[in-house]
Amino acid sequence: MITCIAVDDEPMALDVIERYCSKTDLVELKAVFREPVKAITYLAQEKIDLIFLDIHLPKLKGMAFLKTLVHPPAVIITTAYHQYAVEGFDLNVTDYLLKPFEFERFLIAVNKVKTAQPPGGITKEERPGESAVKDFIFLNAERKKVKILFA
Repeated sequence: MITCIAVDDEPMALDVIERYCSKTDLVELKAVFREPVKAITYLAQEKIDLIFLDIHLPKLKGMAFLKTLVHPPAVIITTAYHQYAVEGFDLNVTDYLLKPFEFERFLIAVNKVKTAQPPGGITKEERPGESAVKDFIFLNAERKKVKILFA
């Protein structure tokens, strides 16, 4: 099971993520945060496989938050703003969900994280961004960045 947190300043958006997570056995939502600074503190103490991250957050924007993480877990951006997609993929996000998104699209994004995980989950030694050799590349296809796993 993928352990995750959600960081979003909109209560309704957090409710959607909580509801979608509860509908599937793929993910376990450990915590939700309306302020990214509190999420940073949590991540320093807990092992998490995935972050659902909004872009427009108080005090610290989502992309800036992501840049502060030394060894970030997988990230799925959840936002109403499409213009940050390229920057997100440059930061190795797993997927980019445009609000409002349906449950089916949520499952597709979560399955991308599940597919990228080695059997038994992501260990501290295997977290994305920590290995010296990447097991993927990004290609431009039809005005989108597409992550291609070598496996």
